[in-house]
Amino acid sequence: MVIGGSAGSFPVVSKILQSLPKSFPLPIVLCLHRLKHIRHGFVEALSIKSTLPVSEPNDKEIVRPGRAYLAPANYHMYLELGNTFALSTDEMVNFSRPAIDLTFDSVSYIHRDKMIGIMLSGANSDGAQGIYLAKKRGATTIVQDPDEATMRTMPDAALRKHKPDHILNSDGIINFLKQL
Repeated sequence: MVIGGSAGSFPVVSKILQSLPKSFPLPIVLCLHRLKHIRHGFVEALSIKSTLPVSEPNDKEIVRPGRAYLAPANYHMYLELGNTFALSTDEMVNFSRPAIDLTFDSVSYIHRDKMIGIMLSGANSDGAQGIYLAKKRGATTIVQDPDEATMRTMPDAALRKHKPDHILNSDGIINFLKQL
């Protein structure tokens, strides 16, 4: 599962991580925009609420079930064949590093119809192309209801690009995930 977001997504991500059972079987890949100079505090803040372990992966780290992985500040995060992370400081995409488009694209390339992609609140269009590609590859896609989003630019951009499987508010996203 991949969750992408920017401005206004942190409270929703916290609520999701807090609401999932400790036995949640899927790995959760979090690609969230944040200030590139601030290296500490984000993982710790998510860990306080989360029922699952939260960490920033190292390059070539193997993805494990039942964990949440947060893209490190100022690094693009990809998934490679063999289910390992790859980190890069390549040029920004959509004025962003990490770029949500790149994470959605790489995870959907590997996992296709086994992937769940979730687009949350944010202030630019990063993620719209990536979630579109994920949907084309068979992923289940969810877009946060723009009327609930703190910043509706990202959900609106995703909805202009493709028709997701679900448009849900945060409680709806949590209920969907709990039924997996």
